[in-house]
Amino acid sequence: MRVIRLTNAARAAGLMFAGAGILAMPGGGYLQPARAESQSWAVTMQGMQAAQAAPAPQHQAVPASLPSKDAAVPVPASPQTPGPAAAAKPAAPAIKKANARELFGAAKEPANLAARSIGFYAKGCLAGGKPLPVNGPAWQVMRLSRNRNWGHPSLIRYIERFAQDAKEKDGWPGLLVGDLSMPRGGPMPTDHASHQVGLDVDIWYKPTPDRELSAAERESTKMESFLRDPGHVNPEVWKPEYETLLRRAVSYPEVARVFVNPAIKKWLCDNSKGDRSYLGKVTAIMGHDAHFHVRLSCPAGNPGCENQVFKADEGCGKGLDQWIAALMKPAPAVPATKLGAIRAKIAAWKGSLGGHRPKPPFPMGQLPAECETVLKAQPSPSTDATAAR
Repeated sequence: MRVIRLTNAARAAGLMFAGAGILAMPGGGYLQPARAESQSWAVTMQGMQAAQAAPAPQHQAVPASLPSKDAAVPVPASPQTPGPAAAAKPAAPAIKKANARELFGAAKEPANLAARSIGFYAKGCLAGGKPLPVNGPAWQVMRLSRNRNWGHPSLIRYIERFAQDAKEKDGWPGLLVGDLSMPRGGPMPTDHASHQVGLDVDIWYKPTPDRELSAAERESTKMESFLRDPGHVNPEVWKPEYETLLRRAVSYPEVARVFVNPAIKKWLCDNSKGDRSYLGKVTAIMGHDAHFHVRLSCPAGNPGCENQVFKADEGCGKGLDQWIAALMKPAPAVPATKLGAIRAKIAAWKGSLGGHRPKPPFPMGQLPAECETVLKAQPSPSTDATAAR
């Protein structure tokens, strides 16, 4: 490219602005700012010969007073050639934002997939779930309307074996079985944070009666607390036989943990004799004063299932004692009138919810990606989840 330096005379000969930031000359060339010197200009001769045959462009008049040689020539800002537009962040698919509690809660049948526990106990789902029959030789399932008697096959086998061993070897009348998981697992609309991968089950402390309960009785029978106060069991209802039941519950190698109320754990710590190794699998947690919660480890050969890590110790001692002491501290005094109003609001709130504790939305995007496949899978061939055995 040929470069020509312009003087003021050259400017006077017809140098004009033609467009934003480009200087045109009569011959059809154009100017660009020279990078080496801020007040001089370079003329490119590209296309000048072709432009000579064309009619001269109509230019604006040159100002009568030209700037001096050393004066700066004002030039509009060069147009910015737009670069490639930044790729817009793709919007999250609607399924990722959808409330998983509602979606999994609406699934009434299991996914027709190979049995797998997917994800973590409180953030996962269940493929190929199997139902626990609502009646068995040593158990009865409660709260049938919830449709939560589904689990991984390993959990179903555990419940059946535990119930029969407790009856045949320990003389336990039979188990009242609470919630397992929903047909496809996932986060529940009410009550539980876990129970999502088909490896959790609630067992009532109250044993089965000597007859089969009706469907209505299974809905209306209340779970009664076995505590006298927040730090102590009620000796009128808590008997040594419950220790035997808990020992049996944790005796199987697939059991990761059994969760009990802190007051019950304290009683076990203070009263267990002989082999106390079972206490290492009994973990204190709030609630659980009318039932205990069994959690199994991830089954062998089950990729994508995440085990919970627990501290390997007995769980008795100073930490538990301090917890019990804190639970026994009196609550701050509340005026009777205010307390009554609070209780009335709580009662009305519970009544409006049918006694259930609602949970905040749980976006599908927080679950393992495979849970979307579980949710969309065809249902398993008809399985009667309420069949008696």
